[in-house]
Amino acid sequence: MTVVDIRSEQARVTDSYKNQVLFNINQECMRLSVFEGEYRWHHHPDSDELFLVVAGELQIDFEGGARVTLTDWQSMVVPAGSVHRTRAIGRTVNITFEKQGAQTVFVEPPPNRAKQRTAPGSDA
Repeated sequence: MTVVDIRSEQARVTDSYKNQVLFNINQECMRLSVFEGEYRWHHHPDSDELFLVVAGELQIDFEGGARVTLTDWQSMVVPAGSVHRTRAIGRTVNITFEKQGAQTVFVEPPPNRAKQRTAPGSDA
């Protein structure tokens, strides 16, 4: 049994992007992602992906133009096969849960413009 201090782990990250597996649980994994900027458009054909923002602001853009904004302690699930990209507004720390070894398929950016949508319970 291992105790991981997530606050300490994220504080040690000095790069603009780091995504690491903290735990494997059954057939799933829990990742710590600390980053700035945006990640490429992609999808996971065989795995849902749960995002939990610990600090900062994470925008998730979807094919078709929808955008969800998550802030501290907000969470959502991106269903398997959903084309999306994540964008950190400033330094953002989030925890993700997905299937171990989940396949990531990168795609060309969709031509649609994003529409702003805020996560339930936020003030925006």
